[in-house]
Amino acid sequence: MAKDFSFDVVSDYDVAEMTNAVDQAQRELVTRYDFKGTAAKLEFVSKDKEGVLIEGDSRNQLNSVVDVLQSKLIKRGVSIKVLDLSSEPVQGGSQMRWTVKFKKGLDQDKAKKITKLIRDSYPKVKTQIQGDAVRVTGASKDDLQAVMALLKQQEFDFPLEFTNYR
Repeated sequence: MAKDFSFDVVSDYDVAEMTNAVDQAQRELVTRYDFKGTAAKLEFVSKDKEGVLIEGDSRNQLNSVVDVLQSKLIKRGVSIKVLDLSSEPVQGGSQMRWTVKFKKGLDQDKAKKITKLIRDSYPKVKTQIQGDAVRVTGASKDDLQAVMALLKQQEFDFPLEFTNYR
């Protein structure tokens, strides 16, 4: 049996689930009565599926499309924190466009924030920043599960997932 147990903390999303959520939202936009005859549209920005382009007649309509997308993400088990809603919509003629990127990856500041939180709460557990992931290592599976529970309770502005259990 292994001496130490570990897992990785990453900020990522499942591309297949994201694709399914966007497809379901597109189908709902076509069938909803309040979007009939309007410019409401939702599509991926690129083939890499790094964000979505939302079009509509007004800011309220753009917000409604985002609400539809968020409800589909929740039903598919994808965190709505993956949507980067910090950009502003752009007015172009009679329509508005809003490019919403997806958040992916942990930068150094976010990784340091996570490691500091873990080290302050659980001194027996070791953390190590590895690129865009944080490796958490400990001798007890119970400690690692407690760390996972701690991270799930925190209100980060980015999505967290746990991978690479060993």
